[in-house]
Amino acid sequence: MKKNMRTIARPFLLLFVAVLISGCAHVISKDLRQKMDPSLTFTQILQSPNTYQGKTVLWGGEIIQTLNQKDGSTLIEVFQKPLGWRGEPRETFASEGRFLVIAEKYLDPYLFCKGRRITVAGEIHGEKIKPVGEMDYRYPLVLSKQIYLWKEYYYPPAAYPYELWWSYPWMRFDFYYHRHY
Repeated sequence: MKKNMRTIARPFLLLFVAVLISGCAHVISKDLRQKMDPSLTFTQILQSPNTYQGKTVLWGGEIIQTLNQKDGSTLIEVFQKPLGWRGEPRETFASEGRFLVIAEKYLDPYLFCKGRRITVAGEIHGEKIKPVGEMDYRYPLVLSKQIYLWKEYYYPPAAYPYELWWSYPWMRFDFYYHRHY
């Protein structure tokens, strides 16, 4: 009887482990991650984006603005942030600058709105000079191959200040949009 239970339980255990491991995977495909040169830094490319045309990069950060173009493409301005081990932009004030993403499809600005975190894999497509305030800023231009829009977390307001530290960090209400391009 015990031997029979082991043979029945083994496939369920393997399925459970596979599901558990897949939840910890990187959000960008392995093929794209293998094409990138890890020795290239954002700062290097920011200084001279045209020099690195055609190079594959993996960048992320917080969306500043999303503009749909007349040709059906979408231009996303991103405030760069360092990425974690899964490709998620870290919650930090550290940044090396800004970059622009060209998606060759329509992306709804309601979903890709200001403040949302994004991870992008794509090729350097040159540079674009745009004003930031009163100064001209050189943006590296990335032609997206894959985009991941991270979940938005909502924390309900606390009735009492002490409730924030003991309950709400574990009670997350998730909404996410994930799509490969």
